[in-house]
Amino acid sequence: MSRFDAISIFRAACAAVLPEGSLPAFIRKTATGFLLDDKHYSRENFNRVKVLAMGKAASSMALVTHELLDDLITDGLVVTKTGHALPGIPWPIIEAGHPVPDQNSVDAGRSVINFLSGLNEDDLLIVLTSGGASSLVSDLPANAILADLQKLFTGLLLSGANIREMNTVRKHLSIMKGGQLARLVYPATVHNFVLSDVPGDDLSTIASGPFFPDNGTFSDAADVLHKYGLYEEMPAPLLHRIEAGLEGRIADTPGEGDRIFDRVYHHLVATNRIAMEAAAREAHKLGYRVLNSSSQLEGECRFTAANIVNEISQLEIDVPTCVIAGGETTVTINGQGKGGRNQEFALSALNALLQIDTVNWPVILSGGTDGSDGPTDAAGAIVDALLVEQMWHFGLDTEPFLENNDSWHFFAALDGLLITGPTQTNVMDLVIILLQKPLSESDV
Repeated sequence: MSRFDAISIFRAACAAVLPEGSLPAFIRKTATGFLLDDKHYSRENFNRVKVLAMGKAASSMALVTHELLDDLITDGLVVTKTGHALPGIPWPIIEAGHPVPDQNSVDAGRSVINFLSGLNEDDLLIVLTSGGASSLVSDLPANAILADLQKLFTGLLLSGANIREMNTVRKHLSIMKGGQLARLVYPATVHNFVLSDVPGDDLSTIASGPFFPDNGTFSDAADVLHKYGLYEEMPAPLLHRIEAGLEGRIADTPGEGDRIFDRVYHHLVATNRIAMEAAAREAHKLGYRVLNSSSQLEGECRFTAANIVNEISQLEIDVPTCVIAGGETTVTINGQGKGGRNQEFALSALNALLQIDTVNWPVILSGGTDGSDGPTDAAGAIVDALLVEQMWHFGLDTEPFLENNDSWHFFAALDGLLITGPTQTNVMDLVIILLQKPLSESDV
């Protein structure tokens, strides 16, 4: 049992949800045209076939789609995170900011609107959606400047709001999100292929659902802002838009039953569940008994980590065992340190292990399948017996690092960071736990 086993399991999970393995089951040429999932089309059915790829996996999704359909495509546009572009894509690529939008994000928003404007019923739009697009493709409310948007969404990120809550606000500060791009392209035919990076694979939340009906309201957005104490702190142009929506001067986002969605089709290409199943297969190959954690990765990170440690502390371990969990936690940030939710999870789990007099140290890997964990260079972090020995050797204490939300510096000092670089996929997070014996069982 070693951290290398955990890394192998994690890499196998990420590989299983790469677009190159997932998309060909949904997009393929035929002798007389092409298939998009179960719908067959002839190229003569459409005047133009356009491809819009948005998100952290946009480059890989675009490259695979280009290879699958090639000359059938009229043109395309790709928007991805800075550092995630790939060679070989014949269309413009915009790299933009995440998790907080930057000027490139706003430029990307304008480019997307221009790219989609003028579509009609004789056109086909293939959309390739992955997580991160909510930030990567942005627009500014009337009279707002970029700094206004950055201030609000930095506040939301620090608050501990979950992704549904954050995207509820994003949708109501935008003319693109929450189904509004479907309105822009109507009556064109749209096929949206999605890598899910949200709990429950909620299509209205992934990338803020630009082509999916939204049942949220301006009142819901205001409730989120009040819940986290951000309503009164909002920059005036953003507050004015929310208030205009509350007063009915701006219509809510389009919902179910609106005819603009009549020719929009959604296809879930890869999910966290698929990654977990691949992780289980790899763990079996390496000789582990596999258990799925009864605890979902959701809610406040520290509590979730403590719950999972409590769970594994009660397991009867008589053979090498791998426990797998998937999902996405949140972190309420009170400190000034550096880290991400996966690094914070690993540090919180280590802290919980220290509270129960652990004798047999497990391997715990917590990683983002996109290769990104917060505003850091790491995908997550790894805890094992060697790291604990180093921690004691250098006299480090988990508590001060947790209090300052400084998990990156803790793990960087102990060679515990999980560094993968961009993976070109994005299906939330995975926790891989390897155990040889019960945590508190002594050989003495």
